Amino acid sequence: MINEVFMPALSSTMTEGKIVAWVKSPGDKVEKGETVVVVESDKADMDVESFYEGYLATIVVAAGETAPVGAAIALVVETEAEIATAQQQVPTPAKSEVAVPPSAAAIVSAEASPSTNGGSAGNGRLIVSPRARKLAKDLKVDLKTLKGSGPHGRIIAEDVEAAGGKIAAIPAVMPTVPMAPVSTPAPATASTKPAATSVPVVLGQQVPLNTLQNAVVRNMMISLEVPTFHVSYKITTDNLDKLYKQVKSKGVTMTALLAKAVAITLQKHPVVNANYVNQSINYPAAINVAIAVAMEDGGLITPVLQKADQMDLYSLSRTWKDLVDRARAKQLQPDEYSTGTIAISNLGMFGVDRFDAILPPGMGSILAIGASLPTVVATDDGLLGVKRQMQVNMTCDHRIIYGANAAAFLKDLAKLIETDVQSLTL
Repeated sequence: MINEVFMPALSSTMTEGKIVAWVKSPGDKVEKGETVVVVESDKADMDVESFYEGYLATIVVAAGETAPVGAAIALVVETEAEIATAQQQVPTPAKSEVAVPPSAAAIVSAEASPSTNGGSAGNGRLIVSPRARKLAKDLKVDLKTLKGSGPHGRIIAEDVEAAGGKIAAIPAVMPTVPMAPVSTPAPATASTKPAATSVPVVLGQQVPLNTLQNAVVRNMMISLEVPTFHVSYKITTDNLDKLYKQVKSKGVTMTALLAKAVAITLQKHPVVNANYVNQSINYPAAINVAIAVAMEDGGLITPVLQKADQMDLYSLSRTWKDLVDRARAKQLQPDEYSTGTIAISNLGMFGVDRFDAILPPGMGSILAIGASLPTVVATDDGLLGVKRQMQVNMTCDHRIIYGANAAAFLKDLAKLIETDVQSLTL
């Protein structure tokens, strides 16, 4: 029996996927639950597993190429005798977006997940990154003898290289695509910088957008349809800066402090945490703070601190570091970058003093935070003094948030940062 392998829908917004690497080659045996291919969705690389045993007969969409969701990307047969027959029946890749056919479940697991799902599955099966699996085959390393150093004990490429006694070359199945060189990086730890690949600038040539950049374009075009307005507020940060110096050594970043302050303030302003859905105001049950992170290979992503108001500052900081590391390694689950209820864009860390941010789809507001700079101000006794201030520009969806709502929220945020900032550590 010949089965088509379809491009899976790995997220609700995904319309097409890019083949990062084929873990299996034509003629290889495919076991149930084994990773067959790595697919790049909008913002993550996902391992796609097989539901049934069989043989990979032929690959329709090669590594580095894209295909619409629901298009056939390979053929799988039940017996080796059927391989030749299947190779003569290679389907033409679909040229339009289609829904995933029900039969796609015959090969693609609906629970395909990014490379952070380490450890062993409930059935005791080893979980191995695609690159590690290929390296193990090249270096003749028995994966069963290794202890994974990735998240939750997942076996990664470095584990195989260490066991093999040398650094192996990148597998041949990994694509070389000028517009977006792709590799499968090792999950970052506290001492490991995530391995993101920068796109070289080619002067005098046009470089096509990669998958993530195209996703950003689509989101920005959607945002243009929303009626927005902007509100600005200057916040004195002297006390915030003092607190930051106290907690910096404990791994707390200024971004984490700001996210915590925003989340706590939102508890009193649910409309600022809301979004517009089908001519109604949706009030989410949780406060999920999304924070913009630039990707080294182009585009940006907004990892989400879920229930940020309920987390203590130090747990929030550890969670944020983990999210950033995995975001830059393209290893986030869809709900880790698509469930934000309010967004923060902090360019102040680069010295930018003020800017406006574009409202992300599905959110009611975003805060554009500028740098904290020394500013001459009038003191309460009528004299001049110098205080550090940052400007916060808020972009709001005017269908649900009005000027008074935004002003009240910013006023309370300023009060928290200026006079009650120590409450962030409680």
